[in-house]
Amino acid sequence: MSANAARRLSRMFHRISVAISAEKEHLSDLDGAIGDADHGITMSLGFQAVNGELAKRDLDTMLPSEVFLAAASAFLDAVGASTGPLYATAFRKAALTLKQDETLSIAGQASILEAMTSGIRERGKGQRGDKTMLDAWIPAMEAAAAARDRQASVQDMWNDIVEAADAGARSTRSMVATRGRAARLGERSLGHIDPGAASAVVILKAMKDVFTENDPVE
Repeated sequence: MSANAARRLSRMFHRISVAISAEKEHLSDLDGAIGDADHGITMSLGFQAVNGELAKRDLDTMLPSEVFLAAASAFLDAVGASTGPLYATAFRKAALTLKQDETLSIAGQASILEAMTSGIRERGKGQRGDKTMLDAWIPAMEAAAAARDRQASVQDMWNDIVEAADAGARSTRSMVATRGRAARLGERSLGHIDPGAASAVVILKAMKDVFTENDPVE
């Protein structure tokens, strides 16, 4: 069962990589308005590195938590600055959560989102409203927790997650950046969607695709 879960997580990271690569230019264009114009490139490199690392592993002998730990190391090695430590910490937090229950139940999926968001928030010292990726991750986490608490189906939960994240990302257009390189622009950051929030939506949509496949929940 854990082998099935490990393979599902490997599929998840592959789907994320494909989706990020498809949006790479758009994400870098968003970053060009308020940053260094390289967000799409760095995110693509990070997830390509994760896939390369997982391709070397025997997924049939790996626990789901070990998949996230491998992803954390690979992502950080490929993307050392800014976004790298944020997602590496997110993946490590997810691994710690999975060690308590090495399955991908609906509750487990919600816990993964909570752990990832917690990792990003702790490492980046940010909050909702700072015009960062947390403006997508925090609403997604809250939607997941609410869906879990009301015992929603996996499809309904992920629909809510993606809807909340997308609304959160779009809301950054009306925010003034207070963290990261965009903060240097002050009021000039108004009117632009945060690239980190936009890429978070891409990631969450890819996760939804994998977790709502017809395969049984592990």
